[in-house]
Amino acid sequence: MLPVDIDKLLNELLYQPKAPIIFSSAIFLYLFVGFFAIYLLILKKQKLRILFLTIFSVYFYYKSSGWYFLLLLLLTFSDFNLARWMGKTDQKSVRIFLLISSLTLNLGLLAYFKYTNFIFASFYELINKPFDPFAIFLPVGISFFTFQSLSYTIDVYRRNILPLKNITEYAFYLTFFPQMVAGPIVRAADFIPQIFKTPFLNKQDFGKAIFLISSGLFKKAVISDYISLNFVDRIFDAPALYTGFENLMGVYGYALQIYCDFSGYSDMAIGIALLLGYKLNINFDSPYQSASITEFWRRWHISLSTWLRDYLYISLGGNRKGKIRTYINLLITMLLGGLWHGAALRFIVWGALHGVMLAIEKLMKSIITIPQNKITKIVGIVLTFHFVCFSWIFFRAADMQTVGAVLTQIFTAFHPEIIGEYIVGYPLVSLLMLTGFVMHFTSRNTEQKVENLVIRSPFILKLVYLSLIIFLVIQIKSSEIQPFIYFQF
Repeated sequence: MLPVDIDKLLNELLYQPKAPIIFSSAIFLYLFVGFFAIYLLILKKQKLRILFLTIFSVYFYYKSSGWYFLLLLLLTFSDFNLARWMGKTDQKSVRIFLLISSLTLNLGLLAYFKYTNFIFASFYELINKPFDPFAIFLPVGISFFTFQSLSYTIDVYRRNILPLKNITEYAFYLTFFPQMVAGPIVRAADFIPQIFKTPFLNKQDFGKAIFLISSGLFKKAVISDYISLNFVDRIFDAPALYTGFENLMGVYGYALQIYCDFSGYSDMAIGIALLLGYKLNINFDSPYQSASITEFWRRWHISLSTWLRDYLYISLGGNRKGKIRTYINLLITMLLGGLWHGAALRFIVWGALHGVMLAIEKLMKSIITIPQNKITKIVGIVLTFHFVCFSWIFFRAADMQTVGAVLTQIFTAFHPEIIGEYIVGYPLVSLLMLTGFVMHFTSRNTEQKVENLVIRSPFILKLVYLSLIIFLVIQIKSSEIQPFIYFQF
């Protein structure tokens, strides 16, 4: 019989369904320290480094989704070979067949895991019969790594890139653990060339990595998790029990929560990748500072919005087939973007709202010219932010009835006289929401100054910054792990 502490250690190394590994968990910190120490020793040995990092990445996914890591290996094997065969033939019909095979496999798996219950539930609702959902587990990050794999096979088909010759190299690209389960969606053309270079981490990159990891951890584990558990979830679980003002604060809170959660993950992913010597593109650029929905989608979840643009919108014809077709293409793209986020009517409505607004903005731009000055920019930012917040209600609510309840309370039972009571009742929530929005609306120059301050700091001081954030997380975190919102998409 093994000692109890070793039993516990071995158990921690296995997949825990109720506690999947995330960047803000203690188990990840312990694993990463051990992994990073070995990684530094083999940094200059290319084949060994690629193999070791790939194995750790697959293990990381196992700790996130259990035996579904085999699904990831299946896609790795299939798309690597389909792309390789594509590269060996000039026959267009064969290349199309291979591309369709990749599309069928990736989208078929995505459809099965995400949309089977939605399709059957919709059908049973039409025939007015009850439906007992199938017990289908949604593998973490499947929406991300299927899109990433598809971008590779599509780019090979378009001859934008050459197919890789070694499956380990492709596995490295597809399973790279910092961004595998929740993005950013990495393009092969951007990432694959980095695989063959010896990673190099200079003082500036190390400082930037610490800044990104620290700020990401603060946004996710301090702001997002706290306001979610202690306020936002309560509002959306029972909106009728709260005044319209509290519901509005709940909507603002969710806008901040989802931004801090997702951009926090992206910051940590980019920072961890930078520590390993790999550079990932920015995924968020202060999206709530946008003065239009068009600008918002240039700043929000950039890797997904550019993926939808390059592989869906442009493939549908983009803006090359007349104005009406352009508007239709925008709507289709955003409808499918909404459906990508979840199999429910509310996600489709969310996508439709953004698609319609994008089309309206494009139409208005062709009709009138709005003067560009500070006043119009501020008005644009305020209107855009509130449209995005309105759309978030559909995204967050459990169902359309909850959407109706939230809007009913806001427009019929606002009660602004409880503002003081709200602040007294939720002091830390109010403080964190204020802090989060101030951070978000801080100018780029100010943010750059803070980043440069961290970069120029001595090594020990950098570790102090990170340690203080970790200490703060430990002080206010809940007893249960709070997975990243986008893990479920």
